[in-house]
Amino acid sequence: MVNNFLSIYAIWLREFKVYLRERSRIIGSLFTPLLWLFIVGSGIGSSTTLSIDVNYQKFIFPGIISMSIIFTSVFYGAYIIWDRKFDFLKSVMVAPITRETIFIGKTLGGMTNSMIQVFMLLIIGLFIGIEYSLISVLQIIFVSIILSFLLTALGLGLGSRMHSLEGFQMIVTFVVFPLFFLSGALYPLDNLPDWLLFLTIFDPATYAVDALRNSTLGIATYSFEFDLLLLFCSTIITTLFGMLSFRKMRAV
Repeated sequence: MVNNFLSIYAIWLREFKVYLRERSRIIGSLFTPLLWLFIVGSGIGSSTTLSIDVNYQKFIFPGIISMSIIFTSVFYGAYIIWDRKFDFLKSVMVAPITRETIFIGKTLGGMTNSMIQVFMLLIIGLFIGIEYSLISVLQIIFVSIILSFLLTALGLGLGSRMHSLEGFQMIVTFVVFPLFFLSGALYPLDNLPDWLLFLTIFDPATYAVDALRNSTLGIATYSFEFDLLLLFCSTIITTLFGMLSFRKMRAV
């Protein structure tokens, strides 16, 4: 048991250090959320009137946090393809540790990368007028941790089944964009057509956005407890998928 924890820690620490050393990766991953928040948020917000008393830029802020997690976490699976063929993972896979241990360590590493961006976005939120309380900050962090673990597990599961970056990019196109656009990150769920509202129900990011919006703005479609329950259930499913995929993953 102790050896498993040490192995998980070693893999997590390696992923964390690699991420911190790649400063261009940190800046690049933060640029897209800022582009959506300030350019798209200001542009669409100038011609959009919400039925609730909050400006559009503040309204999409929880969705931008979720978007940052979605893109970073799922695309983390692309990194594992390269890592498996030419880098550290190729050696780890022949070490005397279980595939589940490798998966958990990798997932925690990808989750940490996403959370660094979340903390930076929380600071940026202060400049657009988001008012936090201690409870709301803790809720935001908790929801973000669950969502990032859920989606990192999904990305790693997909990446472990692919053998080329090109193939992964094509698969992710059918995962990342639906996750984001169906989540309600950019629009309220209240007045959607029935067919579109039906699709949002199956998107786990919907419940993360709703929980984050509840924490930051006090606006919600579902209760916070219901959102957490659905996120936990989705996390269990993606974790099992990732572990099963890692068991079948080949070293090259």
